[in-house]
Amino acid sequence: MYKALGQDSGWIWINGEFVPWQEAKIHVLSHTLHYGSGVFEGERAYNGKIFKMTEHHQRLHDSAAMLGFEIPYTVAEINEIALELLARNHLKDAYIRPVAWHGPESLSVASYKNSVNLALASWQWTSYFPKEVLGVKLAWADWVRPAPNMAPVHAKANGQYISATLSKNKAEKEGFHDALMLDYRGYIAECTGANIFIAKDQTVYTPIADCFLNGITRQTVMQLLKEKGFKIIEKHLMPEEIKNAEEIFITGSAVEVQSVIQIGEQHFPLGAIAGEMKTAYGQLVRE
Repeated sequence: MYKALGQDSGWIWINGEFVPWQEAKIHVLSHTLHYGSGVFEGERAYNGKIFKMTEHHQRLHDSAAMLGFEIPYTVAEINEIALELLARNHLKDAYIRPVAWHGPESLSVASYKNSVNLALASWQWTSYFPKEVLGVKLAWADWVRPAPNMAPVHAKANGQYISATLSKNKAEKEGFHDALMLDYRGYIAECTGANIFIAKDQTVYTPIADCFLNGITRQTVMQLLKEKGFKIIEKHLMPEEIKNAEEIFITGSAVEVQSVIQIGEQHFPLGAIAGEMKTAYGQLVRE
């Protein structure tokens, strides 16, 4: 039997029960496995405290609503489940993955008659990128983020990540760490699982999140930048605008704050603003 994430012990909460890690299973005909009709979250715990826990679980509910279904547990209940899961798994610094999906009652393209299921898993977390990486290298993605009338772009939905998966697969095979995606208009959007910031002349620019996820970490770092006295501007950014950047960094619950040292063939220095944000964010999540 395969080992999920390489481990075979621990607990996963699924539909009201804590079950052993290796026994947390769903039916092969689950609707979401075939059509991607589910939602999920990625959140981090630091010293046993889940950062922005309520915001993550509220977004899980909001994403489900955008896909037309309701999660059968309140935000407060999911909060309690997540904390108990950490305790049962004896975890302090960890990653938590809530996921909600449609069951196997029907394999019609329509999903509204199928059951809604919820699970939460947690595991030890160290780093999204290899520990020795001081700055990440980004390839330009072939795929683009769709228009708001083409997909539920503001939902953290399972099915929407196929273009990100394809982009990251190609990037890693070519020696990069991740890929930078444009949107349907040709503007810079985001990486496959992180938002991007571009700094020049003590001003920090970030793309308008009008066709991709407005990340919780993105919002947090924007607030930190303002508190530190930096001017921050949300605007549509064309790819050629990066050539004048003094530094670039990305943000996300998994990546936290990470400097970018290369995009395509262009190289960038490790920047002071990114370093300051990395320190400030690290202090905030451990308060």
